[in-house]
Amino acid sequence: MELIPALQKNRTRLATWRHDLHAHPELAFEERRTADLVASILTLAGIEVHRGLAETGVVGVLKAGTSPRAIGLRADMDALPLHEQNTFPHRSQHEGLMHACGHDGHTVMLLGAAEYLAETRNFDGTIYFVFQPAEETIGGARVMIEQGLLEQFPMEQVFGMHNWPGLPAGQFAVHSGPVMACADQFDIVVRGHGAHAAMPHQGRDPVLAGATLIQALQSVVSRNVDPLDSVVLSITRFQAGEAYNIIPDEVRIGGTLRAFRNDLRDAAESHMERICNGIGAAHGLQISLDYRRGYPPTVNTADEAEICRRIATNLVGESNVRSNLNPSMGAEDFAYFLHERPGCYVWIGNGMDEGGCMLHNPHYDFNDDILALGASYWARLAEHLLEPI
Repeated sequence: MELIPALQKNRTRLATWRHDLHAHPELAFEERRTADLVASILTLAGIEVHRGLAETGVVGVLKAGTSPRAIGLRADMDALPLHEQNTFPHRSQHEGLMHACGHDGHTVMLLGAAEYLAETRNFDGTIYFVFQPAEETIGGARVMIEQGLLEQFPMEQVFGMHNWPGLPAGQFAVHSGPVMACADQFDIVVRGHGAHAAMPHQGRDPVLAGATLIQALQSVVSRNVDPLDSVVLSITRFQAGEAYNIIPDEVRIGGTLRAFRNDLRDAAESHMERICNGIGAAHGLQISLDYRRGYPPTVNTADEAEICRRIATNLVGESNVRSNLNPSMGAEDFAYFLHERPGCYVWIGNGMDEGGCMLHNPHYDFNDDILALGASYWARLAEHLLEPI
């Protein structure tokens, strides 16, 4: 493994930053203390700091040489509304909040690389270090873009990285094409006519229609999607009635749909609408579908993925760079960046043992042993992309 010696030597300091962030988690658009720490470290490193996009976003600007080339490197900063069950000294000090997805580590890896690049300046062009709020469910990337991130900081390519529990520490996974799915949500209201449970013929039973609808919706994937394509439709909510002897007027159903292509989202929504209308007509009641597009699919561009694969290979060796892992049906708002610019989102192994338990878990902790590796990856990627000509 060929880590940058200066970053490997700095691993204790990187861990100290990470522990501080882990102990002080903040939710979406509330990452004020985190943003203050990020801005302070960047400023001390001599990096130009811009604040205010998406409320708590921070962008560091580092220039060297005369080239007009520019790239963006992004880390997310927010935590989750989860009660931490770890007992180590750096556990969350904010009850009900926790860094259970590793954004504390993501932030520190990029900070470590930024500090190193500011000192060495072994590149020709501009690096934008994007510290993004609100990745978890709210879409801080979309907000930063809507507020002019790409106009104010005109990056030609953009890159992201996420730790991946279950992937051994010291390994990377690089996908060419889809890496994460979309995350759409839907709500369905089945409106019938309530009645006494002993006299169901006097009403229009939305519970029966809702149960029929849930079964029928499974055909969206099983009978309308090519088996070689990947789509997941999950019903996660079914709310109906409050009494044992009353058939309610209304049933509410909710869930999520995941896919790797936008045309599959379009087709699924159309099939769902058709099924809702058909079941409603068959049962003599009204069914309405509210389908909402969430995060789009995260799709790496081929050229950028190949560059990232080569950088990772130079760091950890070809056998430790996985290009054959299946993409995840989870979602990531880095997708919004990739819809605007070419780029690549990689996974860095968080380990198999302690420190490597699954994301969004109350026992999760980022693996400090990979901080220097992640920072080295960022630094080598920037130096390669902006190599002096």
